[in-house]
Amino acid sequence: MSASALPTSVDALEDLLISRGYLAERSLATVTYLALRMGRPLFLEGEAGVGKTEIAKVLSAALGRKLIRLQCYEGLDVASAVYEWSSAAQMIAIRLAEASGDTDRDQLASDIFAERFLIKRPLLQALEPDVAGPPVLLIDELDRADEAFEAYLLEILSDFQVTIPELGTVKAPAPPIVIITSNRTREIHDALKRRCLYHWVDYPTADRELAIVKSRVPNISAKLSQQVVRFVQALRNQDFYKSPGVAETIDWATALSELDARSLTPQVVGDTLGALLKYQDDIARMQGDALQKTLKEATSET
Repeated sequence: MSASALPTSVDALEDLLISRGYLAERSLATVTYLALRMGRPLFLEGEAGVGKTEIAKVLSAALGRKLIRLQCYEGLDVASAVYEWSSAAQMIAIRLAEASGDTDRDQLASDIFAERFLIKRPLLQALEPDVAGPPVLLIDELDRADEAFEAYLLEILSDFQVTIPELGTVKAPAPPIVIITSNRTREIHDALKRRCLYHWVDYPTADRELAIVKSRVPNISAKLSQQVVRFVQALRNQDFYKSPGVAETIDWATALSELDARSLTPQVVGDTLGALLKYQDDIARMQGDALQKTLKEATSET
């Protein structure tokens, strides 16, 4: 399979993801394969740190496609996400025209809205042709954007085109590979979901998380990797403000490996909890008896 060719089966996609260190559940691999083959956006919801964003990065690298990322936030607007006009360059063009004696206002108005004055933001960039094939467009954490911006996306996700009043409609010659993620801090409207294939990305099973740790932190010992996964899995059964995701598991395993830890002890866990838990209240709860109990659960079988 060439760098830009799409996989021809779910198994081929799984192998492609594994080759880049991404161990996907079969259901996630299947819906991703269908999104690629059908040319439909893939909408991924789930807790932070479970690998939603990473799959876009892995697809980009594995397929040899450009990755274009739009990080969403409150107040995100068309000028930041789609396009805006370079007012400074337009003003210079106006001054130069005036200096040369060009006073044809209609012609000048047309000239200053030429494409060379257009600043292309991620969504417009994603509609442009590329020799390697349509890019991977990552619209990350859509739930952080305002509902008005979400509504604006409907035209792009339906027809893969953008209307620029001064220039007309820009349409992609081939649809980009679109991955949309949400941490579900708010509900996304049905109108947008209807345009996508949907998948909820859950925390991995213990066996799969262990395989991920071994893949991403190859220097960690078998004993410590098992203890790390058991400890994290036990934490997720408790009532924390933010349970650790897979990204935190990898960070913690990496930190322990850097410290040459051979097994989990109260001292080493207490010293490194900041790699696993990111809120002080959660760290404070994981002290004393709570730490001893969870540590016993993680180490009793090894």
